[in-house]
Amino acid sequence: MRWSVTVVAEGDRVVTREEVVELADAVAALSGIASGIGTTTYGAQIVVHADSADEAVEHATRELADAAARAGLPPWPVSWAEVLGEDDAGDEDG
Repeated sequence: MRWSVTVVAEGDRVVTREEVVELADAVAALSGIASGIGTTTYGAQIVVHADSADEAVEHATRELADAAARAGLPPWPVSWAEVLGEDDAGDEDG
């Protein structure tokens, strides 16, 4: 099943625009978008394939860590994650 997962890592300094642009490039192959300009966090919303929501979050957390490393960002701990399954996407119309 496909899941859209938002994962945010929090650290001790402000993230620059250039760093988030690098992160966006690193998550683009995952149908991802990056966030965090001017904050003490960086994050991404990416699409992963997994059997469960918990597995999706674990996978997305690893993908964020890999993308952050490629972008030259520090390995900050994940402070927040949210997951939405493809079956849940249609519920917003009701």
